[in-house]
Amino acid sequence: QVQLVESRGGLVQPGGSLRLSCAASGSIFSIAAMGWYRQAPGKQRELVAGIISGGNTNYADSVKGRFTISRDNAKNTVYLQMNSLKPEDTAVYYCNALHMGHMYWGQGTQVTVSS
Repeated sequence: QVQLVESRGGLVQPGGSLRLSCAASGSIFSIAAMGWYRQAPGKQRELVAGIISGGNTNYADSVKGRFTISRDNAKNTVYLQMNSLKPEDTAVYYCNALHMGHMYWGQGTQVTVSS
């Protein structure tokens, strides 16, 4: 069993920055990959960024160069540093983890980018 707890989101001005964190707890043996998804009203949930235990990362084209995903394996925590935020980044952000062949999800946190 894995539980994922996300940090609070917030309201950010366009061009601003925000860092999200997601901490995994429970009967973890190894988490192969962690990532961030987001879902805006009327849109499908999409993968924003992912990272495997070895450090390899992947980003959606829409956030490449602006967002950075990182992972602290000792703390079982993944971070998403979001810079140069745009209104279209507004969404509920969900943490995700792959553990022993099972997918786990965080509770979701609202990020709003608006002036």
